[in-house]
Amino acid sequence: MVMTREYAQATHGINVRVAAFYLEDQSEPDAGRFVWAYRVTIENRSQRTIQLLRRTWRITDARGRTFLVEGEGVVGAQPVLEPGEAFEYTSGTPLETPSGFMTGQYHMIVHGPGPAIAQLAAEAPEAFDVAIPAFSLDSPHQPGRVH
Repeated sequence: MVMTREYAQATHGINVRVAAFYLEDQSEPDAGRFVWAYRVTIENRSQRTIQLLRRTWRITDARGRTFLVEGEGVVGAQPVLEPGEAFEYTSGTPLETPSGFMTGQYHMIVHGPGPAIAQLAAEAPEAFDVAIPAFSLDSPHQPGRVH
């Protein structure tokens, strides 16, 4: 397993950190199959309780082909994070090229009343997006870094 560096970005007090790992044992370079796992930590440093409802990923391979992946939650969960809490999960992606990169957004809502939204508590939940930092998918079969 080859790990890339950790990437991080903060949006609205929500920190997202990502580290990708090339999975040599699941990859078949001669067949054009390269597989990565990535570990994501979402940390709520805001004063609000939040919930992750959906995700949008843009996965780009070394040929410039971009794949859009959208869905509810992450790994079957729609975590609720109180101020100071974190949620970590691991997922993965295959590519037909030895490198690429990923970026995206988590689609969140403010969950329940909090100091910043006391007047909105009776209305529809406040929705916002959190950026997932662009991160590189590097394998030993690709010279240099993509991102």
